[in-house]
Amino acid sequence: MQTETQTDIMTIREVAGYLKLTEKTAYRLVAEGKIPGFKVGGSWRFRWDEIENFTKSTAPKSAKGVTNI
Repeated sequence: MQTETQTDIMTIREVAGYLKLTEKTAYRLVAEGKIPGFKVGGSWRFRWDEIENFTKSTAPKSAKGVTNI
């Protein structure tokens, strides 16, 4: 569920913070197609609901809690 401070569209910095990644890692993952995103001009943008669905779909399914992205 979104809070009042969240918007429908996120920047690479916001996504990196949300996923607790460095911006460099977020850039790499989106360039590899592992994180859903789109470009506006030369800047990556992300839909909050798609990132939320991404996190749910990659959630650990094993008891050890290890997931490879």
